[in-house]
Amino acid sequence: MNETITLLKQHSSIRKFTKDPVTGEQLEAILTAAQQASTSSNMQAYSVIGITDKELRSELAKLAGNQAYVEESPVFLVWCADLYRWEQAAKRHYDGEMPSSTENFIIATVDATLAAQNAAVAAESLGLGIVYIGGIRNHPDRVAELLGLPQYVYPVFGMCIGVPDQSPLDRPRLPLRAVYFENSYKPDTIDSAIDDYDETLSTYMKARSNGKVSTTWSLAMAGKAGPVRMHMRSFLQKQGFKLE
Repeated sequence: MNETITLLKQHSSIRKFTKDPVTGEQLEAILTAAQQASTSSNMQAYSVIGITDKELRSELAKLAGNQAYVEESPVFLVWCADLYRWEQAAKRHYDGEMPSSTENFIIATVDATLAAQNAAVAAESLGLGIVYIGGIRNHPDRVAELLGLPQYVYPVFGMCIGVPDQSPLDRPRLPLRAVYFENSYKPDTIDSAIDDYDETLSTYMKARSNGKVSTTWSLAMAGKAGPVRMHMRSFLQKQGFKLE
């Protein structure tokens, strides 16, 4: 093991922060680390919007599901998949229609995610904590309006950053055999892996809730099986993503 792997294995989502500020130097280091993430064909198809206005932060917290830490964290970033800047660059030399295809949509989403994860690791290496905010997609039209997002840009998620004021238990992950296969997918290994993980996660949930909750992973995943954010397709099309 080394310090980097130890840091990665210690990750926990932080939802309570001290009032200590994140310095400008720290934020710049986090963002420049994000920029060094892998990017498809050097498109760098993402942008980051730091929310410093208190009223705007409060509104975004409400839109994200009334998550208080969005408003309370020292830093709140919105990570956006961004094909607008790519279009502005490419059209200087290309006269045809600019395709906002499904492939480019995937590229932009992946680029934003890779950069954000670099930022998360960088923040944690500085003794800070982070939590991703998928709730930023609850009302994407309003978020896009508030942030002035042009065509070909959409908010992928938010990220709170600050000095941790809690030490949550490490949430166990799926057994490695459930996510890693050699040469081909192994469906026959999945059921037993889920059984084992259900037991592990139930034990974790009991410890985390002082015995009040014993939810298994498969039960929690069943709760995710219904329609979720079905508005995203129409919103993305409105933003110019053809998804074809």
